[in-house]
Amino acid sequence: MSIHRNRRDFLRRAALAAGATLLTPSVLLADPYQPVRFARPGTASVRIRGRVTVDGRPMARVAVSDGLTVVATASDGRYELVSDGRRPFVFVSLPSGCAIPTHATGTARTYYPIAAGSSGRMNADFALASLEQSDERHAFLALGDTQTQNAFEMGRLHDETVPDLLATVAGLGSTPVFGIAVGDILFDDLSLYPEYERAVNRVGIPFFQVVGNHDLDLKSPTDPGSVETFQGRFGPTWYSFDRGPVHYVVLDDVFYYGGGYIGHLDADQLAWLAQDLALVEPGRPVVVFHHIPALSRQFRRDGEARPEPSVSITNREALYRLLEPFDAHLVSGHTHEHEHVFEGGVHEHILGTTCGAWWSDDICHDGTPNGYAVFEFDGTGFRWRYKGTGLPDDVRLRVYPRGAEPTAPDEIVANAWDWDPSCLVTWSEDGVRRGPMSRRIGRDPWAVARFTGPQRPSRRTWVEPSLSDHLFYAPVPTHSGDIVVEFTDRFGRVFAARPGSAS
Repeated sequence: MSIHRNRRDFLRRAALAAGATLLTPSVLLADPYQPVRFARPGTASVRIRGRVTVDGRPMARVAVSDGLTVVATASDGRYELVSDGRRPFVFVSLPSGCAIPTHATGTARTYYPIAAGSSGRMNADFALASLEQSDERHAFLALGDTQTQNAFEMGRLHDETVPDLLATVAGLGSTPVFGIAVGDILFDDLSLYPEYERAVNRVGIPFFQVVGNHDLDLKSPTDPGSVETFQGRFGPTWYSFDRGPVHYVVLDDVFYYGGGYIGHLDADQLAWLAQDLALVEPGRPVVVFHHIPALSRQFRRDGEARPEPSVSITNREALYRLLEPFDAHLVSGHTHEHEHVFEGGVHEHILGTTCGAWWSDDICHDGTPNGYAVFEFDGTGFRWRYKGTGLPDDVRLRVYPRGAEPTAPDEIVANAWDWDPSCLVTWSEDGVRRGPMSRRIGRDPWAVARFTGPQRPSRRTWVEPSLSDHLFYAPVPTHSGDIVVEFTDRFGRVFAARPGSAS
């Protein structure tokens, strides 16, 4: 039985057991679009005043928010916001051209905790500084599921991932670059947050954080209480910022109910997002980071009728509708496999993970290498690539020899993990082009060899190879010549590999 099925059965049992209370998965799953607001302890309302400046000069039309109400600064940079007392932070939506303020650890800090004085008032000034160069062209590194649980795994993050990230940053030259951890930063042991912070501090670029289902205070009986430790280190769990013409949004789509979780965006968050996007010009690029995918196609590969609530956002249509006016991309993680999903008018990048299959090997359970995504914005649009940790930058596929896949004994198999429908995978023999390879759902031969039978890793015996939709097949004769497979990505870049190698 797969780990996904085990999780699904657990969630169903937990939902039935919790059905007597108001905010339960059963209530939300019955109607994911009802405007449910989670109960959050609060105090009296707080009147927050302040000013946003850049290099001492006032900045107009900059969004400031408490995560529910959004206001824009006036021409003198001043704003006033009345928070209802339930929100823990006030934060600025960082304008383009500004340096990203950080903690000493290197993680972004664009917020203040809300702490009213005896008068119920608070002052919060955001004194920002300009970047030394334009961020019209910029880049970001997105790490899906670093998910370290112990010293061994944290050691791999420091010894393998950090040097790879440093090399990638160096390769980007003078381009302004930021990093983002797309949830499941840790694997339930929240005492390891300082070691994560030490890792990103070594990389030397500002890092944003998304909360994942393994980043929670699991003893909390409610969703709001589950993020207290995360918020204590990184601030709000949803916020926004700009780089060049791109508007970036971070969301919290993990609804924790004291015994499990589902993918869901609560009413407060959606109300905030609607106000935040109302200040963004239609047609602009918008990138949304969240942990649980809006829609993983995993259920289709597994022959299921619908996605499980633990691996997709249950009310994703509300998100899609808010993003309709924009050139929108979603960036998520969670499933430990790499895929591109085109749904609801947006392009979702579900990232293969930095930890791969939970640090059990050098691959995810779909055969995608441990790694991270590199996005570059050139002023007009994005280019992206998935960078395998420890692999040369041009490694984009792995090719297996004839017979490596028992269900296709006469065929070679190529795993082109960053494939989407705009890409092409072809093969040639002795320099003669034989044509496109056939895409079929299957299991990566390395993943099968590594995660089944007596050779499976002793540390994560529950890992199983998953079905992938980025495998390509072609029949070849027994005594074939020099076989070369070429992967042409949507940007026209061509990468080649031979059976038994990765390139």
